[in-house]
Amino acid sequence: MHDADLMITHEEINDHTVEGLRHRKYPAFSVQFHPDAAHGPHDADHLFDEFMEMMDAFKERQGED
Repeated sequence: MHDADLMITHEEINDHTVEGLRHRKYPAFSVQFHPDAAHGPHDADHLFDEFMEMMDAFKERQGED
C-alpha cells in the first residue's frame, strides 16, 4: 500500500496525533478517540451512519458484477 492511499480525517487539537484515517480507494475508515464536543452516547453517531451508508453502497456495487 502506498502512503498516498490513506488520508488523515481526524487530528487531536492539542498534540496533533492522528485520530482518524480514510482509505482513498477502498471503503474503509477508522477513528481512535473519544469525542469531547458533546457528552453522551450519541456524539459519534455520524460515524456509524457513514459506515452503514458505505456498507450499503458496497453491497449495491457487488450486485452489479
